[in-house]
Amino acid sequence: MDQFTPALPHGSLEEVFPDVFFVTGSMETVLQQMDWQFSRNMIVVRDGERLIVINSVRLDEDGLARLDQLGQVTDVVRLGCLHGRDDAFYVDRYKAQYWVLPGMESEVPAEAVRILSSDGPLPITDASLFVFATTGIPEGILRLERSGGILIACDALQNWHAPDEYFSDTSRALMQEMGFFTPANLGPVWMQAASPAGEDFTRLKALAFKHVLCGHGQPLYETAHSDFSDRFNRVFGV
Repeated sequence: MDQFTPALPHGSLEEVFPDVFFVTGSMETVLQQMDWQFSRNMIVVRDGERLIVINSVRLDEDGLARLDQLGQVTDVVRLGCLHGRDDAFYVDRYKAQYWVLPGMESEVPAEAVRILSSDGPLPITDASLFVFATTGIPEGILRLERSGGILIACDALQNWHAPDEYFSDTSRALMQEMGFFTPANLGPVWMQAASPAGEDFTRLKALAFKHVLCGHGQPLYETAHSDFSDRFNRVFGV
C-alpha cells in the first residue's frame, strides 16, 4: 500500500519558460482548526537531462508519465516551511536528493537530505538562493539566471488574482475576506507565521528579475520586479 499522501486533483504540466514547467493542483489541510481546500503550484526546472522539483505537488499516474517524458527527477527542493506534503513521495520514487533550509523538519531519510545555503552548492547550475534572515520560520527564494531573471518562490510571494477550481466554497469565501486574492502579494498566513522585517525585502528588491513563479497563484511575467517592489513599499516602506 502507498505510504504517502495521495494525489489530489491537478492540471497539466505546462512549459512556461524554456525548460521551466508549471502545474497547479489542490491542497487540503487543517489550519486554525478549520478545513481548507485551495490551490498550490509546483515548478519543475530541467537542467540538461535532470529534473529539479520545487514546491512539490504529487501528480497522478498520467501526470507522472508526462513528468518522466521530460527527463529524470534527481532533486527535490523545499523552499517553504509551510509546504512539503508531497516531498517524500518524489524523493522515494526517484531516489532523489532532498534540499532543505536549516531548521526545516523532514520525514525523508537523513542520507537523502542536503542543506541549502546562499553560498553553498545548488542543484540547478544557473540558480542562486535568497534566504530570508529576519523570519521566525525558514523560507527561501530561488533565482534563475535566464529570461531576464526568474524568481521561484513558495509562500512569501503570491500572485492569486482570483480563486480557481481547486478551492472549496468555504475556503474561497474565507480567503477572499483575508485578502489572499491580490496580485503581487505577500502571503497573508506566511506573514503571520514568519513575521518578516523590511530589511529582507530591501535585499530582495535589489535582485534583478522580470518574472516570478509562486507557490500560490498565477505566473507573473515581465513586470514582476516593479509590481512586487510596489508591494514591498506599501507594506514595509522600502
